[in-house]
Amino acid sequence: MTEPVLDRLTVLFEAARDPVRAASMRAYMRDQFAFLGIGSPRQRELAREATAGTARPTEADLLALADACWARPEREYQYFACAHLRRHAAVLTPEALPAVRRLITTRPWWDTVDVLAARVVGPLVAGHTPLVAAMDDWIRDDDVWVIRTALLHQLFYKRDTDAGRLFAYCTEQAGHTNFFVRKAIGWALREYAKTDPDAIRSYVATTPRLSGLSRREALKNL
Repeated sequence: MTEPVLDRLTVLFEAARDPVRAASMRAYMRDQFAFLGIGSPRQRELAREATAGTARPTEADLLALADACWARPEREYQYFACAHLRRHAAVLTPEALPAVRRLITTRPWWDTVDVLAARVVGPLVAGHTPLVAAMDDWIRDDDVWVIRTALLHQLFYKRDTDAGRLFAYCTEQAGHTNFFVRKAIGWALREYAKTDPDAIRSYVATTPRLSGLSRREALKNL
């Protein structure tokens, strides 16, 4: 189903192209990516049109379509792929993780990585507990986006969060100098604070290695 969906999406996206808006979107993303200039609500409408009436995708369909979207220069195609993977995350098996990692590390920035981390890798690991070992490896990776993914994959687990592992990951990277890693630590802790605020207060108080950014983010709503 990859080619028909992508062909339909291309026609719809091209018809909605807005060069003026594209320039501002590109500037917001620090001129790293080309854009068509389609806002998020309209992107969702067009995505529904492009996939209307199609069969439930297989894992191979999902990954092939994602790769095809990643090959397009305009960022809206990657946004479509992220949303499509998120919608059908339950279809994915452990064998999909290397392909998802490739998406995470190809043309990476927070706008795609965060969706893949929390809404694709997160459900995948939750449904296949042996993949926890992969996250234990990812938190020690050299790539900051892989590290960020490991930190954020439990973001919406709530009471199913493995707090010990979350805190261990944050401690592992507490001294990292990269902004996106430090921010991810704080975000992961802040989100878990909604479930167990006392645990977050205690962890922050007893972990002096946390950066000021991570600490502020973690305690922001407490």
